[in-house]
Amino acid sequence: MKDPAEDQMKSRSALQRSKDLRRRDKRRSQCKQDKLQETGLDSQLVSSACKSLVFPARPGYGQLGTKCLVKANHFLADISASDLSHYNVTITPEVTSRKTSKAIISELVRLHRNTDLGMRLPVYDGGRNLYTAGLLPFAYKEFSITLSRDDEGTGGTREREFEVVIKFAARVSMHQLRELLSGKQVDTPQEALTVIDIVLRELAAQSFVSIGRFLYSPDLRKPQQLGGGLESWRGFYQSIRPTQMGLSLNIDMSSMAFIEPLPVIDFVAQILGKDVLSKPLSDADRVKIKKALRGVKVEVTHRGSFRRKYRITGLTSQPTRELNFPVDEKMNMKSVVDYFQEMYGYTIIYSHLPCLQVGSQKKVNYLPMEACKIVGGQRYTKGLNEKQITSLLKVSCQRPREQETDILQTIQENNYEYNPYVKEFGISIDSKLASVEARVLPAPWLKYHDTGREKEHLPQVGQWNMMNKKVINGSTVRYWACINFSRSIQEIARGFCQQLVQMCQISGMEFSLDPVIPIYTARPDMVKKALKYVHSAVRDKLGGKELELLIAILPDNNGSLYGDLKRICETDLGLISQCCLSKHVFKINRQYLANVALKINVKLGGRNTVLLDALSWRIPLVSDIPTIIFGADVTHPESGEDPCPSIAAVVASQDWPEVTKYAGLVCTQPHREELIQDLFKCWKDPHHGVVYGGMIRELLLSFKKATGQKPLRIIFYRDGVSEGQFYQVLLYELDAIRKACASLEPSYQPPVTFVVVQKRHHTRLFSNNHDDRNSTDKSGNILPGTVVDSKICHPTEFDFYLCSHAGIQGTSRPAHYHVLWDENNFSADEIQSLTNNLCYTYARCTRSVSVVPPAYYAHLAAYRARFYMEPDVHEIGKSRGGRSKDESVRPLPALKEKVKNVMFYC
Repeated sequence: MKDPAEDQMKSRSALQRSKDLRRRDKRRSQCKQDKLQETGLDSQLVSSACKSLVFPARPGYGQLGTKCLVKANHFLADISASDLSHYNVTITPEVTSRKTSKAIISELVRLHRNTDLGMRLPVYDGGRNLYTAGLLPFAYKEFSITLSRDDEGTGGTREREFEVVIKFAARVSMHQLRELLSGKQVDTPQEALTVIDIVLRELAAQSFVSIGRFLYSPDLRKPQQLGGGLESWRGFYQSIRPTQMGLSLNIDMSSMAFIEPLPVIDFVAQILGKDVLSKPLSDADRVKIKKALRGVKVEVTHRGSFRRKYRITGLTSQPTRELNFPVDEKMNMKSVVDYFQEMYGYTIIYSHLPCLQVGSQKKVNYLPMEACKIVGGQRYTKGLNEKQITSLLKVSCQRPREQETDILQTIQENNYEYNPYVKEFGISIDSKLASVEARVLPAPWLKYHDTGREKEHLPQVGQWNMMNKKVINGSTVRYWACINFSRSIQEIARGFCQQLVQMCQISGMEFSLDPVIPIYTARPDMVKKALKYVHSAVRDKLGGKELELLIAILPDNNGSLYGDLKRICETDLGLISQCCLSKHVFKINRQYLANVALKINVKLGGRNTVLLDALSWRIPLVSDIPTIIFGADVTHPESGEDPCPSIAAVVASQDWPEVTKYAGLVCTQPHREELIQDLFKCWKDPHHGVVYGGMIRELLLSFKKATGQKPLRIIFYRDGVSEGQFYQVLLYELDAIRKACASLEPSYQPPVTFVVVQKRHHTRLFSNNHDDRNSTDKSGNILPGTVVDSKICHPTEFDFYLCSHAGIQGTSRPAHYHVLWDENNFSADEIQSLTNNLCYTYARCTRSVSVVPPAYYAHLAAYRARFYMEPDVHEIGKSRGGRSKDESVRPLPALKEKVKNVMFYC
């Protein structure tokens, strides 16, 4: 029998916890504000942030280029002008599962909609917020809700009672949203947009697996196997956005990896790629299984139809037949095999396999693998292997025509017109893709060396080649060596190196025919020893002179070899290296050799091509005064690597007026921190007083050293920032840029243009006529240079979509550029044209790329720096139970001077 007093205490404790959580959130909010001030942000900027900083207004629309029509996956949405109502929801006892919370409110609405709720059909976010299209008949009301569910432990049903309090919080005004859509510069009314998003997804979320703004179902398309116990599910993305045409519903297709609902033994056999029923598992097998299964939900199958669910916490180190556990307080032991036989009449067949561990660390339960099946609908959150990534890309890769058809089909299947929630809130959704005016910007002329047969070149449809061309500035390689880590190609390695040298010479580089020492063959597990041997052997032979280039031939599956080699070369020995996989050495391809030659040239300080307009001083707001272009990015660890720090990278052009060569710097910072911490640093030294440093300052100094002039204009392309972080990133990083400049000279404050580059958005652009070959490239995508700055863009702010590259496969994703600060007063044509033209200067290939190169290079540099972290950092973090955000992060080993001033990351 239940004790009413105990229930009352539980309710009180739940309410107390709820209060504590509110207090904690308030403290966190205050801490964020304090942190902004602690970092030295100008008080005026902090004050501006509190009042909501206004980003630059659009300076007009671009006119440059050939006009055309495109279609966008945006659907016009109309909403009632009436204000909405926001209510706070408190459930006691406290519920941590959103699914359970939604079930409780769903039951409440079922029971009370026609009475206490006054016929209103509310929407609920699964947390503390409930919204209605009008006021409810009360400001405060308590409800008692009983939720019934199967009790898998007893075979019956279990009833749980909850107290639900619904309390009026505020009106959600639609006035500000209407002001924004009419073109007035007001803050984005985020709450109003959030409510509309919740309304539009409420019905679908009841039958789909909801992950953020994505909704997935195995019924949309038959799941495709990816291998290793995974399958892909088809789904769609859905988000409401304010645009110049009004409210817009953005719909995009998506595929995601889910764990197959297999018996656990079958899943284990798939991830190991072998039979597990007859042979015992090795320690390595056990580690692999534990990593794959930790956190996965399973249901037991040894109890008939009563399938209780558990979450896996670990794996036993012993096989099932050796496992015993205490059955009473006297610590009398019983074997797992005997327990299952006596308790359930279940004979464990595969007792050589380990058991799954479920439950808490204090009270561990053992479940035999053979008695468990994986619960369906679980997203796979760990990293995919190369084969799985290839399979997922194959499934999700759609030509533009197919993608457009699927999007239109999704709109029809969602049937918004008859959706009860959509009707309740007075929303209507158009069923046609938005038709948008666009322009195709012209490709820029490229300059190559005068000794080549083709000195200048105009790319066609975003691509070209190096035939009859020589790089504009070829580097010199006198002293080079080769290490072959792939034993299977010893004889072929020499021939490959000779052909690579010839290609470098043809491309315009001065390159010695023979290596300093004969090609050295080494085992992959001896990388450090091999590198040090070659480094010292060359120095001895050259009387102390340094090796200029190391060519490394790696096995195709090289594990950590590549990362170890780059770390040792770039942070220990100061060597520039070029890695080549053995598959390319076996089958020599001239296009591959040409691309490798381009990479080698820029790594050694050369330049492959420059914009002709740069040489003739014709680039607006770049050619007139010394201008430095920065690129910055932060990469975060994957979700399975919680203790790992994030890595920031900043690159900056070093060769005004050409803006082609970019030096790069990298640093670690706290886990998942987006603000770049080391842009500017200031500290007190006991001997030298106040000392200044940081990546911006260092790159400004290297620009002055390289060009003889200090930059008088700064253009800063910042990658990887979500809309919710715009204000914070701009405030913090713009302030750091200014302080870095002032540290060089108090009055030195060059004007700054700060542009956020976004690739992780869901706007897609389609040709107005898929059959018109003049408006598409070979892949069926829109032409490179297509720019859109109207209709689907922000109602007032300075942003644009630019598809700067030719499609290869699938549907091209345009980059989204958002100007957050502009003291240089760019016109729309000037910033769009500059950005598009820079995309033709990417050093690693003869194609225009999808993201402006400085941002691309910053991403490459940040990715490279992952290899610089000490190999034990991840394990140390795990053993400490994860690293708190405020804990100091171990810095990366410093790049050698020889490395950091060239494009080592290419």
